[in-house]
Amino acid sequence: MNELHEECGLFGIALKEKKKIAYDAYYALYALQHRGQEGAGIAISSDGVISLHKDAGLVNEVFPPTIISSMPEGERAIGHVRYSTTGANRRLNAQPLMINHLKGRMAIAHNGNLTNDAELREELERKGSIFHTTSDTEVIAYTITKHRLSSSSLEEAVSKTMDEIKGAFSLLVMSPTKLIAARDPWGFRPLCMGEYEGGYVFSSESCAFDAVGASFIRDVEPGEIITVHEDGRITEDKSHTRREKKSLCVFEFIYFARPDSIIDGASVQKARQRAGAFLALESPVQADIVIGVPDSGIEAALGYSRQSGIPYGIGLIKNKYIGRTFISPDQKDRENSVRIKLSPVRSAVENKRVVLVDDSIVRGTTSKRIVKLLREAGAKEVHFMSSAPKFLYPCYFGTDIDSSENLFAYKYSDEEMRRILDVDSIHFLSVESVVKLTDSGERGFCTACFSSEYPTAPPKGGNKDRYSQPIKKEKRDEQEQQK
Repeated sequence: MNELHEECGLFGIALKEKKKIAYDAYYALYALQHRGQEGAGIAISSDGVISLHKDAGLVNEVFPPTIISSMPEGERAIGHVRYSTTGANRRLNAQPLMINHLKGRMAIAHNGNLTNDAELREELERKGSIFHTTSDTEVIAYTITKHRLSSSSLEEAVSKTMDEIKGAFSLLVMSPTKLIAARDPWGFRPLCMGEYEGGYVFSSESCAFDAVGASFIRDVEPGEIITVHEDGRITEDKSHTRREKKSLCVFEFIYFARPDSIIDGASVQKARQRAGAFLALESPVQADIVIGVPDSGIEAALGYSRQSGIPYGIGLIKNKYIGRTFISPDQKDRENSVRIKLSPVRSAVENKRVVLVDDSIVRGTTSKRIVKLLREAGAKEVHFMSSAPKFLYPCYFGTDIDSSENLFAYKYSDEEMRRILDVDSIHFLSVESVVKLTDSGERGFCTACFSSEYPTAPPKGGNKDRYSQPIKKEKRDEQEQQK
């Protein structure tokens, strides 16, 4: 894990009449491809029958023309693109998941991570549940099924499940007659609602609505359950909404989301430009050009340039045909992959004092190689700016941020990082500024990976192989003093 990995992407659609909605789901998932590139799937409900196709791979690989054209017309569908924060990268773990139970069939798609997954899984297994995947989505599915057997409706079962599961989850649940959208009470993961052809659509990001010609209505509130019924009615259950501070993952604005998306009422593009402007105020340097690391560092670089008055330029070109190469879990030659993915523009950086803006530094490996490219292209000075604060602690809510011991800024002092990266200076956005990326005073962010202040309790003992409990801040401060 040399860089951040994405979340997952959800899309759901519910219409009053049958349509070839597989194409709508396909186009929407294509728009959400940046959120997950390991697997994709679409489940369609048609005349009370749910059909599913999913596999490992990109959307266009999982759904070639022969597959997408053969999928049935339907009234409802849910789709998912996946990055495996929990569970191995296998076809079985691709979503949506399909569940058969005494009261019918159900398909479910999930974005996020549960913090009590291990306890719930053990409890379900002791009662006879047989798990086919290693994903916590199956834990949610079986918990919903358990409650569905004793509930009068699917939405009631979802509501009871939300009393049990803890952590981050945005959910789409589909039965032969209903589509249900739900968001965890802290609002860790985004989920929004739109209108389309007299029906409704749901998505992790509003950019998917643009892809199918839908109109944005609003965000699903933290803790809210929205049910679209067979006759087109919607019902809203806000019994799980809390008065606690919202805790949307701040990396939706810094890195994960597409810049043309609106999340919780705020523009992703403007938030990134604001991050760059804050960096310029906090960390001014003398330089000749500001460049951004494509793609998520570009808007922050523009913000830095406008605030500082230093000209913006294109100093790195991204190969448009290679995709996000770092998401390959088994990739061996990462240095070559960086060279293939990015190329420096010599005429822009040669003999120049360069401000290099990137979204973050995780382990430092990729950052070091990018700086090396600029040095080889003749950059006289390189000043590294991160539009995120220092990663010091792991994330347990769906972002693939590893244990503290593997994080670059945790292991090294600023001076050590500067020497390792071979830069003239290194700067990180402050935590005080990162919570002000949007102009709403009511919006709250989860910044636990910077501060260890988790909005809700982390898993007991750490329930993922690559995660370990974070070292307490007091102990880390003591270690810093000893350095």
